[in-house]
Amino acid sequence: MEIPFEPILFGTKVNIHLILEYTAFFIAFRYYVVLRRKSADHISSNNRLSIILGAAIGALIGSRLIGFFENPILPNSIEAVIQLLNTKTIMGGLFGGLIGVELTKKMIGETRSSGDLFVLPIIIGIFVGRVGCFLYGINEFTYGKETAFFTGMDLGDGLLRHPLALYELIFLVPLFFIFKGMLKHQSRESGLLFQYFMISYFSFRFLIEFIKPNVFFTFGLSSIQWLCIICLTYYHKTIRQFFSTRIMY
Repeated sequence: MEIPFEPILFGTKVNIHLILEYTAFFIAFRYYVVLRRKSADHISSNNRLSIILGAAIGALIGSRLIGFFENPILPNSIEAVIQLLNTKTIMGGLFGGLIGVELTKKMIGETRSSGDLFVLPIIIGIFVGRVGCFLYGINEFTYGKETAFFTGMDLGDGLLRHPLALYELIFLVPLFFIFKGMLKHQSRESGLLFQYFMISYFSFRFLIEFIKPNVFFTFGLSSIQWLCIICLTYYHKTIRQFFSTRIMY
């Protein structure tokens, strides 16, 4: 199989990345519905629906905004405008969704943590989406710099590059099972699972950005890395509490 993988169906080239992206949304949502049925969700259905809507709006805005900052060039044609509107990143989606949820909860007066049930569906969704990114090769900006390391792969331009999407898939598998095990413990602090997920994922993405061929930097860091720093700063109390607990033991 060659990468980019672009199968032909009924004489038409299939955008495998787009198909798997929509599949990721569908599977993640269905998995969330299953988890909610099995759990004792203390948030009412109306409030939960409002929270999901807030997350979706925040994710939509955040993914486009951070996607633009990855390559902040103002469009000068209709094609460029369309490309700009299609530019998005999961990092902006996650953090934008977080902000959307927090604002929605303040508006509806919901004080209970709501993120734990989203963790496993988010990981599943990212995993399926990243399979599409990997198969799409250099057509999607999830590839790495050139490398002589044994993991280097030709992703469509004849050069051996770090397959960042594949690295992420490998990272997500153990992360899923770790959090699945944590979800079973009823004694955990509500909301802590989601915080740990955000800290883990954003820390991973901060590090992996160093082997991504970014062009635009601010003080030597990419826009994604600055977003990671903002997110980790947002959760600084949780990080400090985690390490202080480990030191005590």
